[in-house]
Amino acid sequence: MIDHPALQDTSVPGQASQEAVGLAKSILESDIGLSAAIDLVAKHLLAEPRVDVVVTALTTVSPDDKDSWLQLGGRAWVREWARPGSTRSFLPPPGAGPEAALSQPWLSQFARSGGVVLVDRELLPPEAAQDRDELNRIGVRSVIATAYLSDGEMFGSLSAASTEPGPWSERLLQDVRLLNAAISSRITLERSRHALAEALETGTEAQLAYQQFFGAVGHELRTPLAAILGYTEGLLDDAGHAPAEVVSDGMLRDGPVIVRACEQLLAMVDSLLGAGRTLTGADQRQGIAISDAVADVVHWHRTPAQSAHVEMHVSVDPEATVWAHASGVRQVLANLLGNAIGHHRPEGGNVHLSTEPLLGESGQAMVRIIVRDDGPGLTAEQMRHVFDPFVRFASGRKKGSGLGLSISRTVAERDGGAVRGESTPGVGSSFWLELPAFAPPDA
Repeated sequence: MIDHPALQDTSVPGQASQEAVGLAKSILESDIGLSAAIDLVAKHLLAEPRVDVVVTALTTVSPDDKDSWLQLGGRAWVREWARPGSTRSFLPPPGAGPEAALSQPWLSQFARSGGVVLVDRELLPPEAAQDRDELNRIGVRSVIATAYLSDGEMFGSLSAASTEPGPWSERLLQDVRLLNAAISSRITLERSRHALAEALETGTEAQLAYQQFFGAVGHELRTPLAAILGYTEGLLDDAGHAPAEVVSDGMLRDGPVIVRACEQLLAMVDSLLGAGRTLTGADQRQGIAISDAVADVVHWHRTPAQSAHVEMHVSVDPEATVWAHASGVRQVLANLLGNAIGHHRPEGGNVHLSTEPLLGESGQAMVRIIVRDDGPGLTAEQMRHVFDPFVRFASGRKKGSGLGLSISRTVAERDGGAVRGESTPGVGSSFWLELPAFAPPDA
């Protein structure tokens, strides 16, 4: 950002509005689609009397609902919102090609690096003549322009424009900054969801790419989340030191919710990275005593089980041994037991862990480790999707990434096994891990 009379200083601290904080929370916590999220952001900005037009563009991603979007030359999708009665438009005239779109070369260089705020087009320097001419053509005097960014990659842009010159309010600038970060995080998450779903479907062909994939996902998700967390915690810190009469109740109420939502997304990152380490780890398949693995997992979950008033009952064959990766067996059992405890009834209940021998489809000896609960259970429709990535049927207050069962299935299949389940609403659920039985060398 350069110091120039045409540009407003954006380094001055301020607070976002209560409405923007609530909207950011909704974007991060709910399953709202990307197009709908951007639409809500645009309408929020357009509610500001100073704003006449809001325009957004997506470049490296496509909108999930394309009906209201205009595609420019196959390289970008754009959408515009205008105040009723306004004739201002950033979009090319009907029938014109992408070359007719505004380029704003001088302002765009600053927008791509974090954002730029123009107070008056007439103050633009000589080298910004094209920007001034384009804005003059559409009757716009001042602009707020930002880019959807993550780890240096630009996904698109968001701009708000006015026919009036002059500085923009600090509150509106903070709203734009917070909501831009929320949309950037949502775009990154959507890209990661699609990438993970494709990776899980490719089976063994994707194994060599897991390490690079999970590392990239973790890095890309952490960047926008860190920005949102830092910004929200800064707002909460400002609120904590400000006089009570000037602090918004919504800020104190909704700020912590945004922090928790970001922490939930960070938990998803941890799930992805943990799966990457498990699937690409250096440990080799070996004989694993199920009683030892179950004892470890039960020990890890003793405290959460007590907190949830859930009693764990273990009845496993002390001789049962499987041929698998030790870290993978423990991760899958931890996921199954964690689900049984975390998704139980409010008053608590029981979880049973047991084993049984069986023969696989090819006649191979297998061992089934069963985790059975008497919780609320799942419907047949829910069971059809329970292994899909990012699918969660728990209430929004329960933590979880929606990745546990899909990753568990992938880990089990790597060792020639499977993860399956059955459930009855109101009665409970049973999920089990099946793995090849270990045959000693002298057997």
